[in-house]
Amino acid sequence: MATQIPIHDPTSQANYTKIATTNLSLDWSIDFDHKYIHGSVAHQLLAIEDVSEVIFDTHALNVGSVQVNGRVVETRLDPEHPVMGSALHVPLPPTRAGERVSVTITYKTTDGCTALMWLEKELTEGKKFPYLFSQCQPIHARSLVPLQDTPSVKLTYDAKVTSVLPVLLSAQRVSPPSDGPPHGGKVIGKDLVVYEYKQREPIPSYLLAIAAGNLRYRPFAVPEGKTWSSGIWTEPELLEDAYNEFCEDTPRYLAAAENVAGPYKFGVYDLLILPHSFPYGGMENPCISFITPTLITGDRSLTDVVIHELTHSWFGNGVTHAHASHFWLNEGWTTYIERLLQELIHDPGYRGLSYVIGYKALVDALALFRPTPRYQRLVIGFEVGEDPDGAYSRVPYDKGANFLLLLERTLGGVKVFLPYIKEYVKTYMGHSITTTQWKDHLYSFFSDQEDKIRALDSIDWNAWFYGEGITLPTQLEYDLTLVTAANDLADRWNASRNVNDPAELDFDPSDLDKLGSKQRAVFLERLETYPALPSTHLYHFDALYRFSQTTNSEIRMPFYVLVLKDPAFEIAKQFAQPVLDWVTGKGTGIIQGRMKFCRPLFRAVNKVDREKTLSAYYSARALFHPIARKLIEQDLGLGV
Repeated sequence: MATQIPIHDPTSQANYTKIATTNLSLDWSIDFDHKYIHGSVAHQLLAIEDVSEVIFDTHALNVGSVQVNGRVVETRLDPEHPVMGSALHVPLPPTRAGERVSVTITYKTTDGCTALMWLEKELTEGKKFPYLFSQCQPIHARSLVPLQDTPSVKLTYDAKVTSVLPVLLSAQRVSPPSDGPPHGGKVIGKDLVVYEYKQREPIPSYLLAIAAGNLRYRPFAVPEGKTWSSGIWTEPELLEDAYNEFCEDTPRYLAAAENVAGPYKFGVYDLLILPHSFPYGGMENPCISFITPTLITGDRSLTDVVIHELTHSWFGNGVTHAHASHFWLNEGWTTYIERLLQELIHDPGYRGLSYVIGYKALVDALALFRPTPRYQRLVIGFEVGEDPDGAYSRVPYDKGANFLLLLERTLGGVKVFLPYIKEYVKTYMGHSITTTQWKDHLYSFFSDQEDKIRALDSIDWNAWFYGEGITLPTQLEYDLTLVTAANDLADRWNASRNVNDPAELDFDPSDLDKLGSKQRAVFLERLETYPALPSTHLYHFDALYRFSQTTNSEIRMPFYVLVLKDPAFEIAKQFAQPVLDWVTGKGTGIIQGRMKFCRPLFRAVNKVDREKTLSAYYSARALFHPIARKLIEQDLGLGV
């Protein structure tokens, strides 16, 4: 059942197997008025074999002069590929394997840059200054800077960025100091300040990141003896709430992760709370995780997302997948470790609860890919030029995490698996690997234990790597300690569907008193697995629990999915417009830009009333991130 997996990154046109960048030096200026970044990038490259040119990935860049070792050269820019962009060919003097060469490129970004989102001041919290943030994963860095845009290449970088607004990069700040006066004491929005950064650990190109806006910093207290620092960045209007939400858990989580995976290598671990158009829950940019504002609930109930992002410091940022076919090595490992940490920080019930929530999301994702079953696989054999964004889902996260949980149990439990985890990180930290390399290392670690090798041989590797369908090759059982009460309440509601008069239903707002935020989500998701409840029941349901009014998006979204389940029901028609208003920010100015929320809700409302859905989407289209726009339009069948 094995499939052909490409050796070379199928999304890159760079000749990185012949010559590769080891360091980037960025010299940028941000133009907020015209919405572009301009400046230069200097590549320090190492020849892997004899070579006479270097090929860089680009997309929608305005490339100026190019110098090789200080001398201007003529280059060739290939026609634009719709996914991979344009290959930039730079001639080199005859270069032998092991020799180094420098290439400096002046350029600026354009309106076609898919890595950057520019926000007008009206879309920020303070509504005083514009805002800029990037999202380079998976293959959008090439629209920000000409480079070898593949996770197979890991590089260090340094940068100087000139801006009238404070700037953050995925690196350690050199100047001005983070804990000094904002904007180096200059006038924000008026005075130009040069921000200097340096990333000393090798990272893949998709982790290049920039944000700029009216940003403020507050440090967290870190555990005694730790050499790293941690803190939070956001607009001043959110700083107090954001600090209170994350100040205690973030350093505690990072210290716990070190106990499992080894020392934290990046020196700084900060959080940046982004505007609502950010399309993900978080992005694991080194030194500063980009975080959705939907995690700020006031009760710290969603801070576990930070465990996921900081865990990427080892799994993804440290040990990196070679290319998109092996993406599960990033997200599967990170999700597995995130849930293991929940058990170690809290108790086993939290781990089981997260696996239950994840399994529901996995089944939904697998079902969505029935028309393209290749995307149900853990290891996907992407074609050359195929867009990896099209395969983005919970599959690599949750199928991968379940696979690793199976391995943990097969090999004898957490105590047996933990030493292997540390050795895996130690062996491949700073490198990019394939699934085969990972598997070979796993067997090598246990090679002197015959019983462990027999256990590994019992795994159906092909079914896990290349299997399709909406079930896992092996169904795992989870700790249901924190799940049972939520499931029981959902089952009671399901059993009540034949009661004609809602006034006779035996439910009360106090039903939720002993259910935490995640348990309430499980309750809603369990109920959604049954046939749709009658509209009269669901109106009563919302009158009791008021889920349509909650500010917790992790609760409100599954409630909306529940009431929209049967497009023919009266309640679905009644809720169609309120749901669209919530997603597009009508009346509040706060869109639900996180794809976890906006994509399923647009799909659900589209089945109820396509005309309203398209009208609402097009009215707010510009507010969504380019990645989100592309996938929403794919979901809605708009021919994109």
